[in-house]
Amino acid sequence: MTSSASADATAEIDGAIQRIRAGYLPRFRAASTEQALRDENAKILGKKGELTAILSGLGKAPPESRKAIGEKVNALRQEVEVGFQTALGELRARARQVELEAPPFDLTLPARVPAGRGHRHPITAVREDVVAVFRSLGFAVFDGPDIEHEENNFSMLGFPPDHPATDMQDSFWTKGGHLLRTHTSNIQVRAMLAQKPPMAFIAPGTVYRRDDDATHSPMFHQIEAFLVDEKVTLAHLKGVLAEFAERLYGPGTPVRLRPSYFPFVEPGAEVDIGCVFCKQPDGTRAGCSLCKHTGWIEVLGCGMIHPVVFENCGIDPEKWSGFALGMGLERIAMLRYGIPSIKLLFENDPRFLAQF
Repeated sequence: MTSSASADATAEIDGAIQRIRAGYLPRFRAASTEQALRDENAKILGKKGELTAILSGLGKAPPESRKAIGEKVNALRQEVEVGFQTALGELRARARQVELEAPPFDLTLPARVPAGRGHRHPITAVREDVVAVFRSLGFAVFDGPDIEHEENNFSMLGFPPDHPATDMQDSFWTKGGHLLRTHTSNIQVRAMLAQKPPMAFIAPGTVYRRDDDATHSPMFHQIEAFLVDEKVTLAHLKGVLAEFAERLYGPGTPVRLRPSYFPFVEPGAEVDIGCVFCKQPDGTRAGCSLCKHTGWIEVLGCGMIHPVVFENCGIDPEKWSGFALGMGLERIAMLRYGIPSIKLLFENDPRFLAQF
């Protein structure tokens, strides 16, 4: 390229830079809407903008001038960006001022369509229904903390020191002998320490264990119910369970108890109800995959409160007796609504919740 041609190219680029510098502010101020302002800014700084075109033609300038021209373009880019932000702020301020000075109501606007109503979470629905059933049977609600001392969560309930539940891999331990409670049975201890029998309480709450699969979650919900009085027997427990099953799953729902072990009850039992999925009109159960073709589904654990628990809480086991039962609300909800995976209860998908 001749020196004359190089000089002409440099002059042409300098002229383009001067035209942009002189014209970008009037162009920004002339924009009446935010979109129009953004369009003008894109015409200068966009991929196909005027400044980009100048840089693309930088090869026509003589090598010794390219650095100086690049510095001019970068300086102008910064000026344009500052000018754009200033113009954008002024435009928004004017629009806001117009809103403030306008009449408070615009009767020409169309009516707002109300948003769809929310839905109760199935866990909430089941918890409220279970609490209502036990309230109607004379139980009151008793609450306790989520972060509990090891003594109330394990020792007072008769857990031996080497019980698997006390291991680090099974419980969430914090500091100073505290942990996230692994069951709501800690409330049983707190109630017995705070009040004298007779008593009948229900304790709904969140519990935590190191468990995570299709049917377990590291955080889930339980309800503990317990009754302490004179001459309480296993027959009273079964009567409460039968009434609970009928009120929650419908009249005629059968209940059976299977012997089981829990450290804080003796005797202990697992409670099954007649499968609610394969129930026939005549009340029989045909058997299905959910009940493994047995006609029964396990719903909770229960038993007579162990005398050691009474002694630890300062209650005479020779005078007082009682029963306790505990259930996982996720399991109750899954059985009640036919939910295949516990994870659905924690994802809060609106499409899932809308079904309830």
